[in-house]
Amino acid sequence: MSAASNLPDTRELPPALVLTGPTASGKSQVAVDLCRCLPCEIVSVDSALVYRGMDIGTAKPDPHTLARVPHHLVDLLEPTERYSAARFIEDALAAMAAITDRGNLPLLTGGTMLYLKALASGIADLPQADPDTRRVIDAMAADSGWPALHEELSRCDPDTAARLDPNDAQRIQRALEVYYLTGEPMSKLLRERPPQPLPYRLIQAALVPSDRGELHRRIEARFDEMLELGLIGELRRLREAHVLDPDLPSMRCVGYRQAWAYLDGHTSLAQLRSTGIAATRQLAKRQLTWLRSMPEVATFDCLADEPLAPVLDFYAGMLAS
Repeated sequence: MSAASNLPDTRELPPALVLTGPTASGKSQVAVDLCRCLPCEIVSVDSALVYRGMDIGTAKPDPHTLARVPHHLVDLLEPTERYSAARFIEDALAAMAAITDRGNLPLLTGGTMLYLKALASGIADLPQADPDTRRVIDAMAADSGWPALHEELSRCDPDTAARLDPNDAQRIQRALEVYYLTGEPMSKLLRERPPQPLPYRLIQAALVPSDRGELHRRIEARFDEMLELGLIGELRRLREAHVLDPDLPSMRCVGYRQAWAYLDGHTSLAQLRSTGIAATRQLAKRQLTWLRSMPEVATFDCLADEPLAPVLDFYAGMLAS
């Protein structure tokens, strides 16, 4: 028997649709429109939409849309809490199973490519985040700096350290956390505990721009709209309601990070606007780079007059095959 014959036949797996793309590509609206045409329920693949009270700066669907079209993995946490790819996979799989049991199609929609990649590839069986261990690591970083902790990681897990930037705080923290909790390098555990295959057949599509300049104009217009809708006031209310700091994952989201600097008096309103737009463009650039590394994703022009029709035809054809 060949090795290939031992691989699962994905044609026998239940289907799940994916709609991704860079920020401001219009994927959220297309996803809502798809739910009128197919028996879909939306599963958010967005690391910012999980936070309650962060509505304007995340372009969260309005309450009417959330009530009319089923959305999952939205408004899960307070902005003081942390979310992870491992937690996302757990939550997404639970939502997808429930949707499939109802006879509907999961429609994974969003632009957090790390989450999408982790879901598609599977994630290794590593220990969950431990708040006490993370506090110790954060205190070490505050005292010595992340490059020093990168050197520490080089001693206990050189393979992981070799692929990380010395200032990559989040990943250095996670690698050290795994080592302190298990006594084993994370690179060794990843080799010994291969990820489990996803129990779904993913049908993946992405909305990408045929004109990068037009996407930039959309980004600029959307950021201006967020400012007009009250992004600064939203962040001010969040700071009054919660004990927040700018290093929390929620406050590192594009828009909120720049608004925080403005509220602290470090930048002007004009600088908030220019840095927010520039950061959003950089986010879109990173998302497009991710997509170029994912050849299994079919791409469609987000600037087309009717972006829904070709995406719908693609899904319908793949579901029928």
